[in-house]
Order: sequence, then C-alpha cells, then structure tokens
Amino acid sequence: MTRPLPRALFAFSAVALAFGAFMHTRAFPRTAAAVSSSNIAPFFGSSLQALWLIDSAVLLTVAAIFGLVAVRPAAGSRPVLALVSIIPGATAFFLYRFLGSFVPAHLLLAAALAALVGAVLLPADGR
Repeated sequence: MTRPLPRALFAFSAVALAFGAFMHTRAFPRTAAAVSSSNIAPFFGSSLQALWLIDSAVLLTVAAIFGLVAVRPAAGSRPVLALVSIIPGATAFFLYRFLGSFVPAHLLLAAALAALVGAVLLPADGR
C-alpha cells in the first residue's frame, strides 16, 4: 500500500497546477487586450496569445497527470513522474529569470518540488 505522503504531495501539485491553469486562462482577456492596444508586430502578438493559452493547457495536463497518480499511484513510475515534475520547475525557472520573483513562480516551484519529492518517495512498484 502506498504511503500517504507521496499521494498528498501529488494531490497538492495537481491542485496548485490546476489553480494556476484556471487563473492563467482567466487572465487571457487582459493579455489579448494588451496585445491589441500595443504596436507589437502581429506575428509576435498572436504568438504571445497562443503561448499564453498553451501554458494554461500544459499546466492543466500536468495537473491531470499528478491528480491521477494521487488517486492511483500505480499509474505512474518514479522516473516518468520525476521527468514530468521538470515541466513546472522549468517554467518557474524561466519566470524567475525573465520576470523576477512573484507568486505564480513560487507556486510552480512548490508544485514541482512536491511532485519531485512525491516521485522519489513513491514505492518502486507504485503501490
């Protein structure tokens, strides 16, 4: 039987990332308005909007993976889950690098670290 800590860590990551995806998607109209009122080249404005929603989709997908593993630990393996935890971790890194220290980056980093620790603590057979 899986110890409760890895499951709790994956559940935390899933909730944090799903919340982030919701908030990110909710902010899209402001992003679209900022792009339309700027003088940025159309290609780059459209790219920004696409990447904005792509990030929301990725966050939601990773949240679903971690949520599944929180419910059914045997559905994931340690190496794969550790690799998936790099996605929010890398996103946090780039946010810190280009935008500085702010709450969304902290949330992504916490979710990534929780998932990584959950992957390490998950029994090798996933049970």
